[in-house]
Amino acid sequence: MARQKALVIRDRLANGEDPRGDKPAPKITTKPKTFYDCMEALLESKAEGWRNSKHKHQWEMTLRDYAKPLHDMPIADIALGDVKECLLPHWHERPETADRLRMRIRAVIDYGIAHEWRKAGNPALWRGLLDKVMPARKRRDKEHHAALNHEQAAQTVAKLRQSSGTAARAVEFLALTVGRAGEVRGARFDEIDIEAKTWTVPGNRMKAGLQHVVPLTDRALQIVEARRQQSTCALIFEGGREDAPVSDTAMTKALRLASPDKAATLHGWRSTFRDWAGDETEHPREIIESALAHSVGNETERAYRRLDALQKRRKLMEDWDAYCAGAN
Repeated sequence: MARQKALVIRDRLANGEDPRGDKPAPKITTKPKTFYDCMEALLESKAEGWRNSKHKHQWEMTLRDYAKPLHDMPIADIALGDVKECLLPHWHERPETADRLRMRIRAVIDYGIAHEWRKAGNPALWRGLLDKVMPARKRRDKEHHAALNHEQAAQTVAKLRQSSGTAARAVEFLALTVGRAGEVRGARFDEIDIEAKTWTVPGNRMKAGLQHVVPLTDRALQIVEARRQQSTCALIFEGGREDAPVSDTAMTKALRLASPDKAATLHGWRSTFRDWAGDETEHPREIIESALAHSVGNETERAYRRLDALQKRRKLMEDWDAYCAGAN
């Protein structure tokens, strides 16, 4: 019996096993998560939140077709140069596609970081990373209402707040309300309801000729109250001449002084807002369009939505305000 036991122990030792009979725990090797793995997991996590099938298709197409060079790379190893090389083929010819691709690559890598599949930071961030290595885009001769990339919004608003001028305050108010320049320039104190936290723009200043009620954030109300102490007439943003509003030229100058894009336009803020809301939030399309005073659906549908749209728009504008303040 003892001899037989000794032979068993010898065999176990020869096989690298514990002579007491307990087998060593097998080594667990985890295959690194690839960009494609993270992409599939992210898309699956968003399955219940798509605004519509078109939105879902856009995300899937962008990541599956245009981010293909990253698919097989471990999410932990993707570097700034890899993201740059992925963007370059589209950077000049399809700038909007490139911008959306970058934001969706960023979302995938953020997902990997959140699940601890990547320890390093996100190389798809624009400010401080890609803005330092991507080539400048050629300015288009017929570019209409040039808009800021939405990731430049907080930087621009911060610089606007450093200025005490009326034009800078008017531009900030325009940015936070996404109103048109004419609507903001003509804004009057009697259009503001402090208790309801709204700004009612009369139809004669609206493009569609219909009255528009804008929910105001705390910061937008602060701007109004500060201007109330300074203005000498009924206009919130009084210009250099008596009873005349601040000029479009002065507002554009204030915007371009604050903006990294010296071709930015006042109307472009509306595109900046729409890009942010559509790509970075789950707010419904009809609420986004309503915030821009665009008609969605037929008259009956609009009347039905009007009952609760203001509160939904208020939440949207509060999220936008926070984003512009840098809380992203």
